[in-house]
Amino acid sequence: MLTLYVGYDPREACVYHVFCQSVIEHASGPVQFIPLHSPMLDDFDGQKDGTNAFIYSRYLVPHLQGFEGWAIFCDGDQHVNADIYELWALKDETKAVQLVKHDYETNSPRKYISTPIENDNVNYPRKNWSSVMMFNCGHKSNQILTPEFVTESDAATMHRFQWLNDDEIGGLPVIWNWLVGEYADNPEAKLHHHTLGSPGFEYY
Repeated sequence: MLTLYVGYDPREACVYHVFCQSVIEHASGPVQFIPLHSPMLDDFDGQKDGTNAFIYSRYLVPHLQGFEGWAIFCDGDQHVNADIYELWALKDETKAVQLVKHDYETNSPRKYISTPIENDNVNYPRKNWSSVMMFNCGHKSNQILTPEFVTESDAATMHRFQWLNDDEIGGLPVIWNWLVGEYADNPEAKLHHHTLGSPGFEYY
């Protein structure tokens, strides 16, 4: 069974459900959905920066899996138009994590425009790498990802994957994390990420 952790922010509850529905409509096998919602995690959110409520809890996926097997994490502000099992089939046992290695600077200095969570859209190294991750939860280098480590680590350590060697970070095709509003429209994209703001917001 494919295990899928999804970032849940109560301020964007609708987009969470839209994402899950899009997965269900296209999946060729069973999917176990696990929302990363602070009250379900003993109120862990570790939110020291950023705009969403799962900015750090995403890195707890190996811990929540008992450091066994594989799991996918996705931000909630996405939708798929392909079978999530196509992504699952790309697992590489030699890697600790696999993701799309975006290399871009945003063309929008603000995000979530005209909403209560409007914020600066800051550029930083490895931006949006962590928005879709396939975790090899049993990989030895992921054993460090305890709640204590994640809570005590700064943003750079987590968002830039500094607990890993670069050769432990595997790539994924960019069509599995296509940044809407940052990249040109692509009919071949299999996962659309509304990183600037979801279509549920009037501005978008």
